[in-house]
Amino acid sequence: MLSALLHLAGIFEHGMPLYLEAIFSLILGLIILQAACEVLVIGTERLAARYKWNHYIAGTLAEILSTTPELVVIAFLIPVSPETAFIIGVITIYNNALVFSLYSFFLPKDKQGKFVMPTPITEAGTQILIGGGSMGLILGLVMLTFYSSEQTKNSFHYLDLVFISIVLLAIFAVYVYKLITSYAKEEAEVRETLSMSSEDVEQRLDIVYQNVKPGSLFSIALMFFAGLVGALIGGEEVSRFATIMIGELDFNPILTALILALFAGMSEYVILWQSHRKKEYGIALANAFGGITQVMFLVLPFTLLGIAFYQFFINPAHVELPLAFSLSGIFLLLFLFPTFYTLASLLEEDHTLGLLDTTIMTGIFTFLIVLLATYGA
Repeated sequence: MLSALLHLAGIFEHGMPLYLEAIFSLILGLIILQAACEVLVIGTERLAARYKWNHYIAGTLAEILSTTPELVVIAFLIPVSPETAFIIGVITIYNNALVFSLYSFFLPKDKQGKFVMPTPITEAGTQILIGGGSMGLILGLVMLTFYSSEQTKNSFHYLDLVFISIVLLAIFAVYVYKLITSYAKEEAEVRETLSMSSEDVEQRLDIVYQNVKPGSLFSIALMFFAGLVGALIGGEEVSRFATIMIGELDFNPILTALILALFAGMSEYVILWQSHRKKEYGIALANAFGGITQVMFLVLPFTLLGIAFYQFFINPAHVELPLAFSLSGIFLLLFLFPTFYTLASLLEEDHTLGLLDTTIMTGIFTFLIVLLATYGA
């Protein structure tokens, strides 16, 4: 209905103000994206119930699929503003890192006030955080060096973006393999310790998925298709918001990106809350931690590949191409190192993040936001 009203308003000579049209487009887009993400997650749950996957693998797959609407939004934003699309891809990492820190604080604790994190997070997760922070630091320092010197290179060539994306995606592929094998090893140790037979494991999984309808493969595929269509429609509406704010109202692109990044992760946060409410802490943790790693090593490289494709094949003359070495980009990449290093160090003790840990992460995030809003534009 909102979409119909927006299109009708454009017919009249004196339509609604642009800022109202932008707000309605954002609200409509977010509603559709939320519905699309919900359909994708339900399809994932039914697929997991059909094949009796454990919670962590199901949660990781749900997190990967829940990034589909975000990828669609970014794809629609690239023609409007490649720089905004890049900023959204990176700033969402910080949003999700803060969400993970806050959620870890509220996890149920034992008598010592600790919550033992799953092995995939404390091992493979810690390694991926160290690698991601180091790569962000290297890219940020290179950009800073060129930005502050008189060198002729002051932007990314499209081949630079392709190369960075391939490296990030390769790391992500190995990370997912390590994640799955690590959890399989942990599950095997638990079964051996408790002397659980295959029938016991099967029975436990039946209890886990007792409220989930398995469904046929055709119905699951249909749900995935419906989720993708919804993501396309919602992404187009959200891109309309960015077009009006940046192109027509000349709003600060940094603040526009921050708004979009905040709302782009709403679907993941809803999944996190729903899983926690059902006491499915494995799925909730996988979703919360995956929001950091998968945005860094899946969403960001696809964003860079999309920008490179648009630059080479569609519109190389775009005013924001090639992607320049800007203060906002330098801040975003350099801050990845202290953010990831802090998280990795806190997780080494295998416990839930306490009040001080969460306060530290919040402080880092606040520093970044203030610097971006003040100097990034």
